[in-house]
Amino acid sequence: MRVGIVGGTGAAGRALAARLAAGGCDVLIGSRVLERAADSASELRSAWPELSLAVEGSTNEDACERDVVVLATPWEGAVATSLDLADRLEGRTLVSMVNALSRMGSEFQAIVPARGSIAATVQAVLPKVRVTAAFQHLPARELGDLTSTLESDILVCADDPIGAEETIALVNTIRGLRAVHCGSLASANAVEALTAVLLNVNIRHKSHVSLHLEGLTLPTQSAAN
Repeated sequence: MRVGIVGGTGAAGRALAARLAAGGCDVLIGSRVLERAADSASELRSAWPELSLAVEGSTNEDACERDVVVLATPWEGAVATSLDLADRLEGRTLVSMVNALSRMGSEFQAIVPARGSIAATVQAVLPKVRVTAAFQHLPARELGDLTSTLESDILVCADDPIGAEETIALVNTIRGLRAVHCGSLASANAVEALTAVLLNVNIRHKSHVSLHLEGLTLPTQSAAN
């Protein structure tokens, strides 16, 4: 799968790029600054030379030309960046992994956007794009450490069935992750806010928790989860 990551030079974007490439995807890290994206890709390849990661760096515009695009910008710039790329994203699946969070002292708190979630807000301004939500509650440090084994369910929110199918297929390229289609973008507000809870658990208990749904059996690679 050919994947582009818009705003992929941040911690979460770089970590996801490494995992996707390790799972066999051809990944293009996008940035507003070409040199920053190229440096990020080079650093990932150098960090894991034995894996021969298929990851390169380019502009956000180029990242939008891939089969599936991931939005990994800071939450404050997610809508503006998406609008700037609207023409290139038209007709594609855009997977938002963005969380609106604020740190108050030692605690993270969820910020609720006008539409309830970043994913729903982006969908509202990009009606011709298949916006989905996934990957929000994966910690960047563990995601980017390719020596560690991931075991987690990934909640996928989507209004469009093709977007859901493509997002589930993307999640399932990463060993140890299981995509769970949990509903429409109306559910994305709860998923995004859950990230703050999981972060607070990790801080309070000095842990690395992940999400597991017990009692759930899913068809392999299915969007009807």
